[in-house]
Amino acid sequence: MGVGGSVPSKKPRWSRKVKADNIAGYLFLAPWVIGFLAFTVGPMLASGYLSLTKYSGFGAVKWIAFENYDKIFQDDLFYTALYNTSYYAFLGVPAQLLVALCLAVLLNMKLRYVNVFRTVYYIPTVTPAVANVFLWVWIFNFDFGLINSLLRLVGISPVNWLWDPQIVKPALILMSLWSVGQQMVIFLAALQGVSEELLEAASIDGATNFRRFLRITIPLISPVIFLNLIIGIINLFQTFTVAFIATKGGPINSSLFYVLYIYRKGFESFSMGYASGLAWILFMIILVITAIQFYFAQNWVYYESGGAPG
Repeated sequence: MGVGGSVPSKKPRWSRKVKADNIAGYLFLAPWVIGFLAFTVGPMLASGYLSLTKYSGFGAVKWIAFENYDKIFQDDLFYTALYNTSYYAFLGVPAQLLVALCLAVLLNMKLRYVNVFRTVYYIPTVTPAVANVFLWVWIFNFDFGLINSLLRLVGISPVNWLWDPQIVKPALILMSLWSVGQQMVIFLAALQGVSEELLEAASIDGATNFRRFLRITIPLISPVIFLNLIIGIINLFQTFTVAFIATKGGPINSSLFYVLYIYRKGFESFSMGYASGLAWILFMIILVITAIQFYFAQNWVYYESGGAPG
């Protein structure tokens, strides 16, 4: 080859390896992406379309535009279900966070058999929700339930926990505290990450245990509190099993939660279009609440990096 001739360029071997690695990565990611598209995005788009139709789940689909939404906003049971769910979520989540944090603080102490206690408190989280609900239905039973039996022993009249319209929602909130193990474990991990040097320095300066917890520990674990708050609100707004098994939405619709109402409309009344509209309204409600939480989080959530959530 002459001096002035051109040398054919070869692709570096490392670039071919990078390309092969990229292909392998996409192949490993593909099952999740396919599942996400098939079981999340696809059903969401389908329900969005169905919310604009009259469809019973069988037969033809009739396009009715926004008629379902007009009916929903004139539906008294829609507002009843929304109130019940909001009551349950906005009172239940703070109660869950408080109980989970207190348990995490106790289990973060150097106690004997602490690992046993951690396991015991976490067991209800991995127990099937249906089994937990049946257990609490027995505990709340008017005639032979555990709580009423104890009340009778001390001379107090038994309470109709699940069938008194004024008591059923607080009773269901109490039931929800049984499964705070997940939040507890997250709090426990955060507490174990708090710097001992900071706590010791505050102690040397004369800070009490409570003041150290309030001024040092809480700010340092505030991102985890925020995480549990977001997850808790989303989960409780989608509560179904508790009301479906324990009360069927009664008495007098006082425990008719939003997702239970969607179920009734979709699978009892066979109004799939109406139920899809309800589902999309719930999605928008949760989206707005989550956005509000992220907006106000910058005022109380502390990040060591100085960043803000979102």
